[in-house]
Amino acid sequence: MDKIIIEGGRRLCGEIEVHGSKNSALPILAATVLTGDKCKIHNCPALSDVDAAIQILRHLGCKVIRDGHTVEVDSSVITVSEIPDDLMREMRSSIVFLGAVLARTGKAEISSPGGCEIGLRPIDLHLSSMRKLGAEITEEHGRLYCSLGKCLHGADITLSFPSVGATENIMIAAAAADGTTVITNAAREPEISDLADFLNGCGAKISGAGDSTVVIEGTKKLHGTCHTVIPDRIEASSYLIAASATGGRICIKDVIPAHIGALIPVLSEAGCDITTSGRWICLSAPPRLKRVKMIRTMPYPGFPTDAQAIVGAMLSVADGTSVIIENIFESRFKHVTELMRLGAKISVEGRMAVIEGSKYLTGANVVAPDLRGGFALITAGLAANGKTVITGTQHLDRGYEAPEKVLNLLGADVRRINENDGTEKQETRQLAENVGKPAGESAEDCTDRHSQEADDRYNIRQGR
Repeated sequence: MDKIIIEGGRRLCGEIEVHGSKNSALPILAATVLTGDKCKIHNCPALSDVDAAIQILRHLGCKVIRDGHTVEVDSSVITVSEIPDDLMREMRSSIVFLGAVLARTGKAEISSPGGCEIGLRPIDLHLSSMRKLGAEITEEHGRLYCSLGKCLHGADITLSFPSVGATENIMIAAAAADGTTVITNAAREPEISDLADFLNGCGAKISGAGDSTVVIEGTKKLHGTCHTVIPDRIEASSYLIAASATGGRICIKDVIPAHIGALIPVLSEAGCDITTSGRWICLSAPPRLKRVKMIRTMPYPGFPTDAQAIVGAMLSVADGTSVIIENIFESRFKHVTELMRLGAKISVEGRMAVIEGSKYLTGANVVAPDLRGGFALITAGLAANGKTVITGTQHLDRGYEAPEKVLNLLGADVRRINENDGTEKQETRQLAENVGKPAGESAEDCTDRHSQEADDRYNIRQGR
């Protein structure tokens, strides 16, 4: 197990690019099972959740070749229709394999999925939707046994909540069903549109993805394709928020600004100057952020629940009192106790967090409770005075590819150390100690110069 050590108090300045979207890559990898052919997925992030998806594909009988950020899946042969408990529990989105395996083999045997413990995330919508498509499902000893009487058939399905996972499962299964399926109150996230683009590239006929009504005309034969995963909007949001917390100035390339539209007004209200152009977004934060009166998490295009913990860490160093209401999950404030170890002043009552901004935080030893809560602790550690040590980094690895490297490229001082033998990843140490620093230059001078160079690049990017 690793731990992350942050020496706080340094502005994040510079340019970075984000990786491919985890929440797009996972359902797309599952959907390759439908094709019985070769699919090549580009811009696939190197994450432990992606590793878990690849393990499931290989268990099912697929041949998978991974080359950097490209994953090639050959699903011409599927040897089994069951997924063991240990693989299902690796990640929450493993449930999306249900629709793919059921449509391909006519049966599926799975258990309840894993993932972060941020509250109840029942799979009832998935199961009821599969039943409407013709599946027969029984549960015994915690295992779900799914089969088809004849074949999957189209259906009109109205979701009681715009669940991303349920929408994806229906789309995947219905793409290979007989007849037309209409999803009402479908999730509208960009990842839904990306999945539809992939499936349509395989020969599916899906329209309306990204709107609340999605229509899928079943296709008997799908084929392989090449697809490039969209940029990760939550990763981009995370680094924008972290830069804001440090009074930084950054530009992010290869991002789709429209996908983070709900975050931009929040950062603007906090006093940040934000500009967008094409696939760029640039941010300049003030020395001290202002409070944000109220943030309510909502399904897309509302403020994303995945950014809630991170923006809360940012507001813990803002001037004034901010309020966050979590409308999606009922247990997504587990990180608050850890933030308070750094001096954050946060009170939680039910689904509401009241954040009284502090002038400064102080480094401490903390434990990442989940994926986004882990990056919230990184954000706070970057803004804090002194050293912060974060354990539980396995959660971060589920959704952030080498965050210590990205942060060090922005001028942070972040190291990752193996807890068992105390060894430090050499490349991380070199980045942390020598990023852009000529021989003989002090750390303080390097920080000042790095910030000035980043300011110059920012002004050039803005045409100033």
